[in-house]
Amino acid sequence: MKVDVLLGLQWGDEGKGKIVDVFTPKYDIIARFQGGPNAGHTLEFEGIKHVLHTIPSGIFRDDVMNLVGNGVVIDPVIFQGELDKLEPFKIDYKARLVISKKAHLILPSHRLLDAASEASKGKNKIGSTLKGIGPTYMDKTGRNGLRVGDIYSPNFKAKYDSLVEKHKSMLQRYPDFEYDLSEAEETWMAAIERLKELTAVDSEHYINDAIKAGKKILAEGAQGTMLDIDFGTYPFVTSSNTVTAGTCTGLGVAPTRIGNVIGIFKAYCTRVGSGPFPTELKDEVGERIRKEGFEFGATTGRPRRCGWIDIPALKYAIMINGASELSMMKADVLDNFESIRACTHYMINGERYDYFPYDVTGMEVVPVYENIKGWNCDTTKLSSFDDAPNELKSYVSYLEQKLDVPITVVSVGPDRTQTLENKH
Repeated sequence: MKVDVLLGLQWGDEGKGKIVDVFTPKYDIIARFQGGPNAGHTLEFEGIKHVLHTIPSGIFRDDVMNLVGNGVVIDPVIFQGELDKLEPFKIDYKARLVISKKAHLILPSHRLLDAASEASKGKNKIGSTLKGIGPTYMDKTGRNGLRVGDIYSPNFKAKYDSLVEKHKSMLQRYPDFEYDLSEAEETWMAAIERLKELTAVDSEHYINDAIKAGKKILAEGAQGTMLDIDFGTYPFVTSSNTVTAGTCTGLGVAPTRIGNVIGIFKAYCTRVGSGPFPTELKDEVGERIRKEGFEFGATTGRPRRCGWIDIPALKYAIMINGASELSMMKADVLDNFESIRACTHYMINGERYDYFPYDVTGMEVVPVYENIKGWNCDTTKLSSFDDAPNELKSYVSYLEQKLDVPITVVSVGPDRTQTLENKH
């Protein structure tokens, strides 16, 4: 068996959580391979909305295991909050959830470093979620980090204290930044005890043994391709590899073990935080998309920047990831538009670009659009793509032609039942 991968092709918030939940019955294991609690994967079913930050989106399905891989960074306090929210639904998470011993821990002092660094940037802020993700990955690559496996060590407290002292010395660079660690540390240590109640595993062996046993595995990405630390709109990116290659390093699977790659994108485009966004609409149309799509961050609550679909960025993301099929989300948000637009290329300093060049920060990137007739009707009640309005079918066909990858799923609402299979 091979590991299938599901990930975002835009700037995150594409709807990965819903599609993982929909696809989970086909799999035995759902595995998160990167990112941390800056992710907000929203699932909705039976009239209830659930938001997951670290726990894989297969947790609500019976007889499916969920793995938090080594490439993930974990905030024990946020993780405990997620577990608490599962309690009313009688989810047996102790039986369904395992954590890699090699996953790194986010300390309270990581969050302080994140906040101090971002505040010092002033107008040059990168739009951090202030969850301590960046500083944690910096300690990981600097070989200073604490991992889940360390919490079982008799000298864990000494390791913790040593790292916190390092962080305190770094915080001295920000003399105007005031903080108090004591209360946060007490809460964090209590959450560590809760974390010990779960099963920690050597995840690379766990996942490869499952492959050998013929288990079906889906790797769940967080954030989106355009936020990848190497291939995104640097420096306005996250701190991990959000692309398919991140599955290999974030779970310990060989490239030859990667199977189907499912790319997720919205029927339009959004972005949270700072950074380039060529198709952003700073007018009433952008505000209308935000209102119709309820485009506010699942983790931060920040309003998302909204714009038309960006085909050059999508083609780039498909190339980087080797996407073999696509899922188009939130088609219903465009239900009331007479006409919609799609960006086919950019003009930068008089030159045509079909991709993001090295650095567009500070440049005037002019999107070139094609107009497409909207379907202008309610799609949220559809149960089959065959019954979809011709204009929506045409939009899907138009994108398939431009992207050269089949769109196999079209989402027309937040509930798991509002998912249409495009069988071609």
